[in-house]
Amino acid sequence: MWKALIPAEQARVVRLLVARVTASDAGLAVDLRHEGLGAIAAMMAPSKPEVA
Repeated sequence: MWKALIPAEQARVVRLLVARVTASDAGLAVDLRHEGLGAIAAMMAPSKPEVA
């Protein structure tokens, strides 16, 4: 699915999931946004029809 996304969409997904990346001599540390996964799931869920 990642390859199907245009670069702008890929960047949006990364911004939703990654809070911070820290580079040091010991390596990389990636801090994730826990609420980001829920945001992506909500974006991918089919929209519910409105009830009149």
